[in-house]
Amino acid sequence: MNKTIPEGYLFSKAYTNYIFLLLWLLYFFDYVDRMAVVSVFPFLKKEWGLTDAQCGAMVSAVYWAIILFSFPVSILIDRWSRKKSIGFMAVLWSLATAACAITKNFTQLFAARAAIGLGEAGYAPGGTAMISAIYPEKKRASMIGIWNASIPLGMAAGIVIGGLIASHWGWRHVFGLVALPGLLIAVLFFFVRDYKTVGLERSQENTGKEQQPKKKMTKLEIIRIFSHTPSLLLTYIGFAGMMFTSISMSTFLPTYFQRIQGFPLQKATLLASGIMLTSIIGSPLGGWLADIWMKKRIQARLLLPSISALLTTVLFITAFEFLPQGLFQYCVFLLAGITSIAWASSAIAVTQDVVHPGLRAVSYALCVIVQNLLGSSLGPVVTGALSDGYGIKGALETASAVALLSFTFFYLGSRYYKRDLDKVDRVLLEAERP
Repeated sequence: MNKTIPEGYLFSKAYTNYIFLLLWLLYFFDYVDRMAVVSVFPFLKKEWGLTDAQCGAMVSAVYWAIILFSFPVSILIDRWSRKKSIGFMAVLWSLATAACAITKNFTQLFAARAAIGLGEAGYAPGGTAMISAIYPEKKRASMIGIWNASIPLGMAAGIVIGGLIASHWGWRHVFGLVALPGLLIAVLFFFVRDYKTVGLERSQENTGKEQQPKKKMTKLEIIRIFSHTPSLLLTYIGFAGMMFTSISMSTFLPTYFQRIQGFPLQKATLLASGIMLTSIIGSPLGGWLADIWMKKRIQARLLLPSISALLTTVLFITAFEFLPQGLFQYCVFLLAGITSIAWASSAIAVTQDVVHPGLRAVSYALCVIVQNLLGSSLGPVVTGALSDGYGIKGALETASAVALLSFTFFYLGSRYYKRDLDKVDRVLLEAERP
């Protein structure tokens, strides 16, 4: 064995970390591009007369496109190439972001936003599969946690940077400028090394031993992997509830600080971004705690998300309903920001743990579809509609309560996790030649 490649790794640690850095930066600019539109809501409402529901639809458009295209793109990722698929997608979403700058009405901007979603459709499944392959299994939740810390950071940066650019140079410049970094990093990613595509084979006797005779899986067997894995299905649904809450908060917290607390646009976006920015603590912390806890209790990767979901509801509703406006209320919002992402890294790891290694991108793509169909795409529109009818405070309290459903589903999933994990075939992954 090459001594420069540690046990459990496909490449040297330095090269593995280089791939990870590019993946992290792409995810960061993915969310900058997604959320920069939030900072221009006041400009769009003034120039085009949009409602809160229409503004929410600008965010949801990305997720609706992801719903439609994640599954077919994930098959391409698992069966063809991770690096090429990711590179092409990053180029596409960057160009679509730039195109938003030249739109002239709601319909055109909505279409451009949907094109961003088309480009981003397979990034999360492809990146998750790649990280699961290049790092040891015992570090999976931790590394996914660090990777996912780029999400709230990118969301916060997108809103703050977008607000600054829009205030000084106009809202159209926002989209042109934030599109450039992702395009440059996408080009670099075409030149990294990938892992060899994994054959869809499994042991004839489901013992998990590599020396067992292998046979090609039928389509029915592949379907059964997903339909007969309770911990996976419950994780998907729990994921959706948390995304409903998280995306609703990131979309409308700036509006809350403007309307309820009377802050101007720049301060409102800064306060909201601070909550999202603080949540970067939660993603790696949650993954690290789950990996540590898993050494003593195998179900930890689903028990921790259930605790995180419960705390998210309690903290947000307490801040909205029972605390006076001020520093203490904002500190509780910051804690809620941490818990609102702490669940994600270990829940994502579960989508990789309990399926065949040749189906990891597909597994997370199905999670993406469920979370976006029931969570991310519904959150901004439903919360926006509730805000139009009943006020922004009540709308955000309702969005907070949705996390209670996730608490239930994650906990139920933990009861099946060990059984499902024991059914998975162990496959030794191989790196591409330089």
